[in-house]
Amino acid sequence: MDLVPQLRRAILAQSLPSPSQSFLTALTTGRSPPPPLPSLLATAKARLLASDLTDAGGGGAIVDPLVPALPANVDSASVKEAKLAQNVHVQVLDIENLSLSRWEQVEELEAIERGERTRGRQVIRVTASEDGDAEALSASTGQTQQASRAGAAAAAASSGGANSVHRLVLQDKQGKRVFAVELKRINGIGIGKTHIGEKMLLRTGTVVARGTVLLTPETCTLLGGKIDAWHEVWKQGRLARLKESAGADRPR
Repeated sequence: MDLVPQLRRAILAQSLPSPSQSFLTALTTGRSPPPPLPSLLATAKARLLASDLTDAGGGGAIVDPLVPALPANVDSASVKEAKLAQNVHVQVLDIENLSLSRWEQVEELEAIERGERTRGRQVIRVTASEDGDAEALSASTGQTQQASRAGAAAAAASSGGANSVHRLVLQDKQGKRVFAVELKRINGIGIGKTHIGEKMLLRTGTVVARGTVLLTPETCTLLGGKIDAWHEVWKQGRLARLKESAGADRPR
């Protein structure tokens, strides 16, 4: 049986962007015997998720040029509310945690760079040598526990906790950009979790209000992926821009 239709069905079953015919043909021909279907699917998925959706015009395009795009008026602030009439694949160009001040966002990005995104609990054991030390040790322990709870709360907010709200810039295959905001918390979205170039599927019925896509777990499917060059440029530029504008927010 021809591998091309099998591979196409397997790709679409995972909600990935529809691949171009030339891409599928290149994957399934030229090798005898051809790789097994699971291997081809893994290769196709990795290539699709690392591709630029807007690069769908040439003969070597990975994504099908007929992949649906966002409506022309999706970014119009004059449209009170509308719903997407079809599934649309988009890629992430920017992400911001609206629950944190600019300076807190600077600290968050710097912690990610140092590999210190979250910190585990520290257990401190102390022994009172005299009865008179007991009260001081008790107070010290209480302060440590209070600081630990505060640190845990801050870590939860910075890592995309239940109360965080994120705003993203999304782009469709035609290059149209639109803001998107979490209407309901989506666990996979967060600084350090969501990468630039990551693919998302906005499902039929996704609400767009005043030019902003409202994201919910029911209508937004995170597909993963990353465009490395974009992500590095974003990370460096984002940190510089935040530092520049964070003066008013920086704690004294």
